[in-house]
Amino acid sequence: MKNIGVKLSRLFRVGRKYLYRGNLFSLNKPIKSTAKGKKMMVLVSKTVGGERRVKLIHFGALGYGHNYSRKAKRSYLARSAQIRNKAGQLTKNDHWSANYWARKILWPTNKPARGPKY
Repeated sequence: MKNIGVKLSRLFRVGRKYLYRGNLFSLNKPIKSTAKGKKMMVLVSKTVGGERRVKLIHFGALGYGHNYSRKAKRSYLARSAQIRNKAGQLTKNDHWSANYWARKILWPTNKPARGPKY
C-alpha cells in the first residue's frame, strides 16, 4: 500500500505549528533535521481522498556540499531531474519526495551558486 501519511486532524496544534513525533513544525517549512546523516526535514501536507494528510521528509546528505559552484549546480539539477519513484513518475515536482525539497531548498534554480562545500 502506498504511504499516504497521517491525518492532519490527529496532530496536536500549538498556535500555527503542529506537534509531530515530539517536534513542533510549521507545515511545508524546512528545519534542521534530527535524523542522523540528513541536513534538513520538512512536515509536508497535501489533500488525499478529501482529507489533509502530513508526512515527514528528511533530505540532503550530511557531509556533502550543496549549491557550491555553477558547474556542480548544473550537474545536480540535470541528474536529479530524471529521478523517478517506484511508480515511474518523476519526483522533481512531487511535494512528497525528498528530491523536490532538495532541489527547492538546497539547489534553488533562481539563486546563484553560493552554498557550502563541506
